[in-house]
Amino acid sequence: MMTDFATGTLFLLGSFLCLMAAVGIVRLPDPLTRMHAATKAGTLGCGLLLVAEALFYGELGISLRAATIILLLLFTTPVAAHLIGRASYRSGVELSKRTWIDELGTAIGKANRQGQLPVDDIRQPPGRPERPPDR
Repeated sequence: MMTDFATGTLFLLGSFLCLMAAVGIVRLPDPLTRMHAATKAGTLGCGLLLVAEALFYGELGISLRAATIILLLLFTTPVAAHLIGRASYRSGVELSKRTWIDELGTAIGKANRQGQLPVDDIRQPPGRPERPPDR
């Protein structure tokens, strides 16, 4: 009886978090914030759904599979989110007006000034002046 209650609660909470991730993807203004919503809430929601499944069935094989999937989600989601965010930034996607801090733009500009990155290696985001080519 207590296991059924815990399973149901985990299923509802996981489903709610997955729904919030979907709403965040639709409602948020730019790719960086959409990616954040998808990865944080989506990973936690899927993890809770998998824990609920393992608890519901109570078999070792299913529990090990669920644990493996959760570990893979925890290892791969941050890396994928980082690469998607960096690719969207470098391709020149417009940031939201509410984005206050631009640490990547500062780091790229610093690397350019120090000669660590060739100018052709990156594309400056819109709204920022491009560095003139070296002659």
